[in-house]
Amino acid sequence: MGTTIIIIIIIIIIIIIIIIIIIIIIIIISTDLAFSCQNADDFVGASSPGDIVIGGLFAVHSEMLHPEGDPIKPVIQNCAGFEIQVFLQTLAIIHAIETINNSTLLSGVTLGYEIYDTCAEVTKAMASALRFLSKFNSSEDAVEFKCNYSDYIPRVKAVIGASYSEVSMAVSRLLALQLIPQVSPASSAEILSDKIRFPSFFRTIPSDLHQTRAMTHLICESGWNWIGVIATDDDNGRFALDSFAVQAMANNVCIAFKEMLPAYLSDSTFHTKVDHAIEKIVKETRVNVIVVFMRQFHVLKLFTKAIERNVNKIWIASDNWSAAVKISTIPNVRQLGTVVGFGFKSGDISSFQEFLRNLHEKPTENNKFLREYIMLSSVCAHLEYHDFQKCIASQSQDNLWENNGTKPQIWRDDFLNANVEPGFIHSTILAVYAIAHAIKGQCKDRDCKDPSAFTPWELLEELKKVVIIDDNKEVKFDSNGDMSISYDVLLWKEIDGHMEITTVAEYDAEKGGFIFEDEEKKKDFLALKKVQSTCSQHCKPGQVKKVTESPHTCCYECIYCPENHYSNKTDMDYCYRCNNKTYWAPTNSSTCYRKTIYFLAWTDWFAIFLLLLSAFGVVLVLSICVIFTKNLDTPVVKASGGLTVCYIILFSHFLIFLSTIFFIDVPTEFKCKTRQAVFGISFALCISCILIKSLKILLAFSFDPKFQNFLKCMYKPIPTVVTCTGIQVIICTFWLVFRTPFVSRKLPENYNEAKFITFGMLIYFIAWIVFIPVYATTFGKYLPAVEIIVVLISNYGILCCTFLPKCYIIIYKQETNTKSAFLKMVYTYSSKSAGSVAVSQVSLDSKSSSFRATIMDSCKTENDSVNGNCHFQVPGQPLIKGKVLPKNAART
Repeated sequence: MGTTIIIIIIIIIIIIIIIIIIIIIIIIISTDLAFSCQNADDFVGASSPGDIVIGGLFAVHSEMLHPEGDPIKPVIQNCAGFEIQVFLQTLAIIHAIETINNSTLLSGVTLGYEIYDTCAEVTKAMASALRFLSKFNSSEDAVEFKCNYSDYIPRVKAVIGASYSEVSMAVSRLLALQLIPQVSPASSAEILSDKIRFPSFFRTIPSDLHQTRAMTHLICESGWNWIGVIATDDDNGRFALDSFAVQAMANNVCIAFKEMLPAYLSDSTFHTKVDHAIEKIVKETRVNVIVVFMRQFHVLKLFTKAIERNVNKIWIASDNWSAAVKISTIPNVRQLGTVVGFGFKSGDISSFQEFLRNLHEKPTENNKFLREYIMLSSVCAHLEYHDFQKCIASQSQDNLWENNGTKPQIWRDDFLNANVEPGFIHSTILAVYAIAHAIKGQCKDRDCKDPSAFTPWELLEELKKVVIIDDNKEVKFDSNGDMSISYDVLLWKEIDGHMEITTVAEYDAEKGGFIFEDEEKKKDFLALKKVQSTCSQHCKPGQVKKVTESPHTCCYECIYCPENHYSNKTDMDYCYRCNNKTYWAPTNSSTCYRKTIYFLAWTDWFAIFLLLLSAFGVVLVLSICVIFTKNLDTPVVKASGGLTVCYIILFSHFLIFLSTIFFIDVPTEFKCKTRQAVFGISFALCISCILIKSLKILLAFSFDPKFQNFLKCMYKPIPTVVTCTGIQVIICTFWLVFRTPFVSRKLPENYNEAKFITFGMLIYFIAWIVFIPVYATTFGKYLPAVEIIVVLISNYGILCCTFLPKCYIIIYKQETNTKSAFLKMVYTYSSKSAGSVAVSQVSLDSKSSSFRATIMDSCKTENDSVNGNCHFQVPGQPLIKGKVLPKNAART
């Protein structure tokens, strides 16, 4: 009995173990069946039948779960990170198709859809694209290989998507095989405009070319030129970065640093590179503006780290995340600074918002995305708004199916409407309507209930001609397959303690300008200029940039523009030159100033004073002329060279005094030419006459026969005067023609004539030597006054030294103005000079006898040679009388 019981117990235990093993196997199999598609239909996220089927590719999940190591089997894995914003785009497609089916747009032809989740992975998107390429109504879902797909009818007529440019590029290359139209509401990479590589790709948004141009325009408008850029390391991020770099360089904006973050969150280096990017931002203190080209879940991670490090900057958002509510609701997001970005232009989406309010009434059988959202809402229902959103994004499909049976279904009406990004929803609806209008064009003369009525490539040609009325405006695809729609400029603004995403302006992509609705929004936009983000301070007008050793052109020093140069804008590379004839500019000038002509006016007290001096000089000249005329036969006048020479000298002085009037008042071409010529020629005439007088004196008092003969040859009064004056005339003539001005001794030490000529010349030279530095350092209206003063000084000096002593003798010393007094003075000089004459011994020996004989003969011929007196006459001079010198005097 006991043995039987033991055997029964053992059998029961074995049965229990077998049952447990079976249950485990069933669970594993059921789990595998639950999370791996049994057939192609299980791969579809949302679907609805129709006469014409449209495909959809959207990254409803942000990542695909990868095995710990390298994949060992080619199995499509499940996904994680439910994206509310992309889920809303799939709902927008469903809403638009339902609206079209309920309208008369297609006249009884119904549209169906098949929407697939790409999980932001190219691999999974390619699998979905293969499903689209499979032959219509084929049980095997196989893609047939053909050399000519002209008559091939694939499963779908057109595809809407994908969400990311990198995925769209890969999918478009596959769809181009059969020229299946692909219309994306979100992929903005500039390269997708290339119709050679992507012939069947269209989009209902502008390309990144317009977005990067708009960003650069914003940066320039705000006065920034030293910025940082962070981008996702995928095709979309790299192409956006390259496009922005080109635009920045063209507008003198420098990129201080570029940081690339891994495209997939599963990358083991992701967090390390995020930390490195934050360190770079913190280190570059002069960079206060960061441009971010990243996906939303990347920005979420970056901002979380930035808040921890208390980073405060201006963030320029790309269209991917500029309107992301899940980022704007991050706790303490206001600490990050200011977020300004560009979003796709939104339209009227009120009908879609109404659709969302009634979404809980919709069936979920054919919409796995909707079922998953309901389950996520149930799992995360106990959390507040932001935590609820975070909970939804962090759940994987594996965990969701495990917990599904333990939670009641809860619906939150407000959450979906709160997360709507109008730009993306509008562009998605626009994509559906563009395809619908193209189908309408194909179905005019065909029965489109028959799937073979038209082919995708025929629909592609029709799509190029589609024109849609959107917000009372006509929109269509350009030759690149893009829709030139303007951008909304979005500013994240704190209102009542919550961060609100507000539209402050519209950017016109075609005209390249900002349009403001009101002054308040314009004021918010212009407030961005308060933040400085420059490598160097801006060079103000009047300054110019001097590039430093930095490789960036934005790093420079500011130096002043030199004299007669100016700069009238900020941060100019060079200074403009003023027109020096009529304009001038001081150092550090922002403009040129017209030159003001300062001149010595007739009413100026200094001019009056100088004119009085000139007038006095004229009176003095006339007085001297009268005095000399009345005393024509006196020795003083005769000793002065005669009346003719005196009149010529006095006339030249008269002209010099007269020339001063041409220095007064507004300078004209006639005055500038006349005053210099009259003075120069008159003074040359005066000096040449004085030269003749000086030669005459030398000739009279030089006893050296050789030198006397030389002086006789040189003493040619008329030729000398004509030659000297003629040279001055020639000089003045050449000067006026080629360089026209414009507005701006062995003499008697006690012989008065020679002494005063020397003194007059000394005054002349001193005056004109001093004139040079004084004239060079004088500016303004007193510049001609300096020249007048020197002219008067030199003229008065020569006039006074030449004529006033003679006038003094003629008027006050009449007893000395006699012939006998002159002869006595000459004899006294001769007596003194004879004792100092040095003659060489050879000359004395050879010529002393003849010399004495000559003197004696002279003395003998005279009647009054009594008492040792004799008379002798120097050739060309009056007769000289005196005593006969002793014989030894000549030797001495």
